[in-house]
Amino acid sequence: MKKVISSLMIAGMMTFGFVNGALAQDGDSTEAVEATTTEMANEADSIKEEASPVAEAIETETEAPAEAGMAEEKAPLNFTGTLKQKFIEGDPFWMSFVLICLVIGMALCIERIVYLNLASINTNKFLEDVEAALSQGGVAQAKELCRNTRGPIASIFYQGLDRADEGIEMVEKSVVSYGGVQMGQLEKGVSWISLFIALAPMLGFMGTVIGMIFAFDKIVEDGQVSPTTVAAGIKVALLTTVFGLIAAIFLQIFYNYIVSKIDGLVNEMENASISLVDMMLKYKITSK
Repeated sequence: MKKVISSLMIAGMMTFGFVNGALAQDGDSTEAVEATTTEMANEADSIKEEASPVAEAIETETEAPAEAGMAEEKAPLNFTGTLKQKFIEGDPFWMSFVLICLVIGMALCIERIVYLNLASINTNKFLEDVEAALSQGGVAQAKELCRNTRGPIASIFYQGLDRADEGIEMVEKSVVSYGGVQMGQLEKGVSWISLFIALAPMLGFMGTVIGMIFAFDKIVEDGQVSPTTVAAGIKVALLTTVFGLIAAIFLQIFYNYIVSKIDGLVNEMENASISLVDMMLKYKITSK
């Protein structure tokens, strides 16, 4: 009996000691966890304090480009940028036709201007040279001079001198006939320029009509009339009209210059032809 009681007492003491040890370990671990948590919180606060200036700097740097971008967007566009923007806003499909008319018309104008400037010569000096050649070397020397001179006047003179032995009447007919040929060459392509002058505003007006149709279709869909409903269609209509008129104005200016240049050359050709006949009669070049 005593042994049983002793064994129970020993077991109870051991159990009590184990429980106390476990509680002591739990208390120590709890204190360690609390200490670790406190240290981590302190470190987080210090990191936050250190990172706050950096974050503020980053936010400042981020806001600076954003403000710069806003300033760039608000900056006014130059003439080329504005032209491109309006071209896109006016519906590139309809604006393309106007642009094609302008480009082709300008190409024809430049070609005619270059040709007419190359065809122009100093008519008075040329007449003096032809008269000197007729007085010194006769028809052969005058024909050589005309062959080496550019322009329609020299070509007309060459045709007239080439028929000098057929009589003065044949010379006059040759000069008049070849003068008409040269006039046709001077006016080559001018009719196409006038076509594009008329076509550019017509295409602009067509874009205007199409834009208005879209605007009224939008009104029917929405069931009400408001500025926002019809603004897009009206804007397309006005922009296509403006670009068509601008293209026609530019082409018209160059067309008038070309026509006046052709008229001047034709007058010089007529006066020079009369002078050629007078010189041939003066030096008795013709056979009759």
